[in-house]
Amino acid sequence: MARRPAAGSESILVARCIHDFVHEHAPTFLTSSHHTLKGYRDAIALYLAFLQGEGVDATSLGYAHLERRWIERWIAWLRDVRGCSPDTCNNRLAAIRRLLEYLGSRDATLSYLYVDASAIKRQRPRKTRVEGMSRDAVRALLSAPDTTTRVGRRDLAILTLLYSCALRLGEARFLTVGQVHVDAPKPYLTIRGKGGKLRTAYLMPKAVSIIRAWLRDEHPSSPDDAFVFASPVTGRALTEPAIDKRIKLYARMAHENCPDVPPKAHAHQLRHAKASHWLEDGMNIVEIKFLLGHESVETTMRYLDITTEDKAKALATLSSEEDRGVPKRWKPSGATLLELCGMSKK
Repeated sequence: MARRPAAGSESILVARCIHDFVHEHAPTFLTSSHHTLKGYRDAIALYLAFLQGEGVDATSLGYAHLERRWIERWIAWLRDVRGCSPDTCNNRLAAIRRLLEYLGSRDATLSYLYVDASAIKRQRPRKTRVEGMSRDAVRALLSAPDTTTRVGRRDLAILTLLYSCALRLGEARFLTVGQVHVDAPKPYLTIRGKGGKLRTAYLMPKAVSIIRAWLRDEHPSSPDDAFVFASPVTGRALTEPAIDKRIKLYARMAHENCPDVPPKAHAHQLRHAKASHWLEDGMNIVEIKFLLGHESVETTMRYLDITTEDKAKALATLSSEEDRGVPKRWKPSGATLLELCGMSKK
């Protein structure tokens, strides 16, 4: 009969497993998406923070703390204490399940953790609808930036791409010079979407003019891997809060002239507005699916809030183990759970 690890040593084993999942297994075998990897890290960090708040420390952490009863208490904590939405709770749960699946693959005696966690019911998501934007509202918003300034020209280029190509905010943030082809016979962008999937987004003449001018002024000789919209301070991609702040600034300005502009507009509304306008123009729903980068038509249906009654009409348009950055010694004594698992912020 296998001897149960002594108190303290089991915490080290759990910590190693968590560390290996976050730093090695997930980026190597599960995804190359920065956002997905961040989601895994954030979920596990929140789980460890919850355990710490429940009195679990770096010497008492054990596999029992990954059992269903603890996870269900954590989900309730996320929902009731942190105020997380059902969708957020479900995403966090999915991340923990991936961790437990990994543990089971390393040790068959731990497979029950994943099996039990898989039986946890997902939170019922609230039906939310993205507030749309009319064409007049979009025009008013795009007219707000002051194009006599560098920042205004940059912001107009960002807003133009978010709407004209229905880009996700992350896709616009990390767009590089090599992904923009304004001099092609049919100008286009090569978009790297969720999961690293590539798609093509064609540019209309006005968008070509705006983006070409920005590249000419800001990137006359930049390498292909340079960010199109880089921070002038760090040289890295602009942050989401920075772009969101600018969008809301222009939304408030535009709202004064066009009440249809939501004062608290955000990037996703521009993507949603473009998809809705494509549909209004009679575009094939499958074409919209590809332009949005969705995997299935059903996803596009939900995204556009197409009801069961409208579905037929819409479909009718079809014709290594070492991490040099992590200390090699595992010391549970005096460490927080995040530190123990190699996830503390540096």
